[in-house]
Amino acid sequence: MIILLAYYGFKKQFNYLIMGLFTKKSIELLMKESADSEKGLKRTLTATSLISLGIGAIIGAGLFVRTASAAAQNAGPSVTLGFIVAAIGCALAGLCYAELSSSIPIAGSAYTYSYATMGEFIAWIIGWDLILEYAVGAATVGIAWSEYLNNLLTNVIGCKPIPFELCHSPFEHSLDGSLHGYINLPALFIVSVLTLLLIRGTQESAVVNSIIVVAKVSIVIMIIVFGWSFINPANHAVYIPPASTYVDHQGLSHNFGGIMGILGAAGVVFFAFIGFDAVSTAAQEAKNPKKDMPIGILGSLAVCTVLYILFAHVLTGIASIEDFRTTGKEASVAFAINKYMIGYGWLAKLVTVAILGGFSSVILVMLLGQSRVFYSMSKDGLLPNIFSKIHPTYKTPYKASLYTLILVGLFAAFIPGDIVGDMTSIGTLFAFMLVCIAVIVLRKTNPEMKREFRTPWVPFVPIMGVIVCGAMIFGLGWTNWLRLIVWLLIGFIIYFGYSKKHSKLNNSKSTEL
Repeated sequence: MIILLAYYGFKKQFNYLIMGLFTKKSIELLMKESADSEKGLKRTLTATSLISLGIGAIIGAGLFVRTASAAAQNAGPSVTLGFIVAAIGCALAGLCYAELSSSIPIAGSAYTYSYATMGEFIAWIIGWDLILEYAVGAATVGIAWSEYLNNLLTNVIGCKPIPFELCHSPFEHSLDGSLHGYINLPALFIVSVLTLLLIRGTQESAVVNSIIVVAKVSIVIMIIVFGWSFINPANHAVYIPPASTYVDHQGLSHNFGGIMGILGAAGVVFFAFIGFDAVSTAAQEAKNPKKDMPIGILGSLAVCTVLYILFAHVLTGIASIEDFRTTGKEASVAFAINKYMIGYGWLAKLVTVAILGGFSSVILVMLLGQSRVFYSMSKDGLLPNIFSKIHPTYKTPYKASLYTLILVGLFAAFIPGDIVGDMTSIGTLFAFMLVCIAVIVLRKTNPEMKREFRTPWVPFVPIMGVIVCGAMIFGLGWTNWLRLIVWLLIGFIIYFGYSKKHSKLNNSKSTEL
């Protein structure tokens, strides 16, 4: 009898453990949370604000930095094809995002969608993955902002740069080894200022972001228009280089040319597209999310894709691949203008200013996305309650923003930017794949749910989204796969050590057993 009771007790606990992993949050509960306007986030964003928010996140580090890097290391002039592959993957995932965000207008992006369709454990994986995307991405761009600030001080303003020790991490040293960094103060500064702006209010942040967007998009268009006449046909003579291996100055090998080169370039420049999904994290702050979210997501993606392809074509036509591998490796856009576009030195200076503004808006939206993911996970009990505290006046998750500042600030101040590599891209691609799967699952489990926007050709579009995003992950190489696995293992430890025990949904289910 004792053995039998022990068996049934163990079986009950085992079933609870397994079933609890895939407990789903009902659509009705999600919509109820959305309707709780008195305790929820303040709805201030229009479709125009969301498009501007998306463009602000997309155009930045990817356009001004990753384009030349992908051309030099992976695809040469055919980096434009890499942009097209990345854009196709984003468009397919974007159609899925549009359906989910218009049907489930809740803060949290892919995390929330996964919770409603594939259960808590998958939702945790996505939430943990989004932390990698937003926090590491914001810190990485913050470090790049610091580098271009020095470029602004020396080449535009004409004053002394910030001392090496105060704008580099302790793990970095100068080329001759004579100087070592202590702390990256500019990176910490910009992250802190933008965090305080987000705490002040999402609407105010969107206004500042809109001003930045207008300025940097204008600069991008000017480069395309003025630079078109400086394209050297010789630089595009071999548009798709034959497949080979390129070893950079650090001794790292890259697949260059051919199909693998284009896929590798797509994975590299994908960083330039990751911002559009951050629009969906602000769904609970949109005035009319069922109509505004699809417009915001797909509209921002469409605008940026056209600009990216034209920009990449012009940049690789002005300067050669060898330029981007040597003296033009850093500040590549300003370098190309100064060397080949005679008489347009003023444009190079404007580019530097635009890059700083562009980086600032990217950091802003990354911080917004990260704090909203923390907020959503905390509301579900998967993170401590402190992350979901709303400011009594500003109606923003200010404590989530402050903890985001600590996480991002420490990384930006003390860790070199090149350590993360393509981790932001691979994390985002993985999230996109699960969002595509979520659309298929939700069509099967909740066919009657009202959908203001419907992804066309389901399941073809979501399946193609999984395939294209998976191909880009393949192009990023095994070292990035390994880093993603390690990051997920850390997340599993936190989930089983804390989150599962404190899950509000699982605790409510356990009382029913």
